[in-house]
Amino acid sequence: MSFDLSVWALPDGATPADVRVAVEQCRAGRHTDRHPDPRVVGFYRAITANYPDRPSRPDTPWEVAPLHAAGDHVEMNLFPTCTDQVLLDIERLAGEYDLMLFDAQDGSVYPPPSRAATA
Repeated sequence: MSFDLSVWALPDGATPADVRVAVEQCRAGRHTDRHPDPRVVGFYRAITANYPDRPSRPDTPWEVAPLHAAGDHVEMNLFPTCTDQVLLDIERLAGEYDLMLFDAQDGSVYPPPSRAATA
């Protein structure tokens, strides 16, 4: 079973509840028809530069590849045995790109450090 994380580009002022609603809409197959948010594009390019998702290879942390990327989020299904460094890189890049991080295992939402400091 994979370890699932996603990063979300929601407007300033978005709450963890807003992220959970967006996750549920994604799971139901309802995605926004908007241009990709530059934060999502930057995150995707950065994370896949270190951990390629195309073509699918056995030496990456992705249990499901390619990654699910939409205009407002990137979903990552990781092997539970992936190294801690992968998780640290995801967390760091989410902060760098001002993305909210959703942990599907327990429903936790982590705002970017810049938002957490002002909350």
